[in-house]
Amino acid sequence: MELWGLFASAFISSTLLPGGSEIVLGLLASKNEVSNITLLSIATLGNTLGGMTSWLIGLLLPTLDDKYHASLDHIKRFGHPILLLSWLPIIGDPLCLVAGWLRLSFWKALFFIGVGKFLRYAAVLYFVTP
Repeated sequence: MELWGLFASAFISSTLLPGGSEIVLGLLASKNEVSNITLLSIATLGNTLGGMTSWLIGLLLPTLDDKYHASLDHIKRFGHPILLLSWLPIIGDPLCLVAGWLRLSFWKALFFIGVGKFLRYAAVLYFVTP
């Protein structure tokens, strides 16, 4: 049941809602009842799926004239690799949404979002486990 909680927290944390998945991950890791690999996998999967849900919502938004949106220029210029930053608070969720809106490739977005989320949770585990 705790693993489902981690998954749900990670998924919600990857949307515009707060989820506190790092705290949940740290608490579960400190219990030492489940391997860190399992915890890392579940947190990464939940958070990546949440990011891809934001990407899908962006894909469903109507295409607009973006010449007035200077912030989109960064995403266009850096392309898919900017999604490595999708783990960042405040800007990460909109990055995923805008990636979908700009019709960035599903598979490349999935890859870069997943790698970014994995690295974040790996860092959390590194700092909370002895």
